[in-house]
Amino acid sequence: MSAGASEPRGWGLATVLFVIGWELVLLGLAMLVPLVADLVEGNRDWRGFFAGAAATLFFGVLLILTNRRPAFALQLRSVFVLTSMSWVAIALFAALPLQLGVAELGLTDAVFETMSGITTTGSTVLIGLDTAPTGLLLWRALLQAMGGVGIIVMAIVFLPFLRVGGMQLFRTESSDRSEKLFPSTAAMVRRILAVYLLLVIACAIALRLCGLSLFDSVTHAFATISTGGFSTRDSSVAAFANPSAEWVIVLFMLMGGLPFLRLIALLQGRPHLFLRDSQIRLYVLVALAATSLLTLWLMIDGQRDGHAALRAAAFNAVSVMTTTGFATEDYIRWGEPAVALFLALTIVGGCTGSTAGGIKMFRFEILWTAAQLYLSGLFLPNRVARPRYAGKPLDNEIIIAVLSFVFFFIGSWGLLTVALGATGLDLVTAVSGAATALANVGPGLGETIGPVGNFASLPDVAKWLLIFAMLLGRLEFFTVLVLFHPAFWRR
Repeated sequence: MSAGASEPRGWGLATVLFVIGWELVLLGLAMLVPLVADLVEGNRDWRGFFAGAAATLFFGVLLILTNRRPAFALQLRSVFVLTSMSWVAIALFAALPLQLGVAELGLTDAVFETMSGITTTGSTVLIGLDTAPTGLLLWRALLQAMGGVGIIVMAIVFLPFLRVGGMQLFRTESSDRSEKLFPSTAAMVRRILAVYLLLVIACAIALRLCGLSLFDSVTHAFATISTGGFSTRDSSVAAFANPSAEWVIVLFMLMGGLPFLRLIALLQGRPHLFLRDSQIRLYVLVALAATSLLTLWLMIDGQRDGHAALRAAAFNAVSVMTTTGFATEDYIRWGEPAVALFLALTIVGGCTGSTAGGIKMFRFEILWTAAQLYLSGLFLPNRVARPRYAGKPLDNEIIIAVLSFVFFFIGSWGLLTVALGATGLDLVTAVSGAATALANVGPGLGETIGPVGNFASLPDVAKWLLIFAMLLGRLEFFTVLVLFHPAFWRR
């Protein structure tokens, strides 16, 4: 990859389209999995997947053949364009089976569902999941699985190189020098895929041992490790009424929110890297604190006691905090203090380099460090101190990037709330809908889009706003917003 001053004229549109062509080919091949599942069960929904796969493979091959180049090179601007266009193209083509199959969704609902899946948000417009075709349910699970892997690769390889939102702090051997990106990326991606599949298999086996069917075990394992939250039931995990399965999902949701580089190091026999990571410690601390507070509240309020309170609090707190979005009950009815805590957990998120969304732990750490330094400077003006993170000095560029990210997150939250309100949504639905889309959580608050609700009844304009918000939050804001800057397109 070439970048910076050495960048030639133009920005490599042909290379971008070439890569997207291969992505569409892989997506089209993935559609064959639910197609076969429907054929085996005799569901006529296979026709939708056949038509979708044919169209996706056609356009994918067309892009590959018409944009072949003897030299493969991506420039800095190319990576920004490729990252955003990849998610948009996949969401659009992945929606074809939902439009052409038995679901017969319109364009808005189909794209909403697939964008929610590929960004691992988990918001849904589908009703009647309990009786939905196997292929449709499997396709939703596969979208989240593919999105989860893509998010990890993006966070570990591309975003540090692009210096987005302070992610340059996590530059690794695969992203610290642009000319080394592709050779070292292959080994990194293989390790990520291996750990990802290992977690999915372990989760599926554990759920199967808890009594879930093989299909439910596999689909919920995909949704859990990707922190996506698509279920095969309208009432989510509550439909199983299985305490053992709930604890298994809690454990694997927490693992999905951990940095995958640290999980790789742990499996390679380097536990010290895992144990010394400050964002992991903060992540566990916040999860324990939220669970404890909700448990105490449920017991004090007389709604639950003992293990029932702990299980309900742990499952739903971890689900929202890791941006998974599963639910075992309508926690909106737990009272205002609980609702306020859930709204706060919606924007917190997991660790960097995980499948979780939200602001993420390392940014809170950097904000706290910068605030402490500023505060001490008020009464010790002559003190010279340099902020540090994980034992390394923090550059002003990183602090500014983190502050900018939080500013854009909060600013987008406010603007999106106003825009959703203008479509006729009530305040609770607008505020929580904006938050859950930007943080890629899934359920919002209130009767309409709460943990037992659905996004189907929202106006189409509101759905398109949420589609854009899901993309914006998943790609860390700047990767998308930079495309709207006029200077970005100038030579």
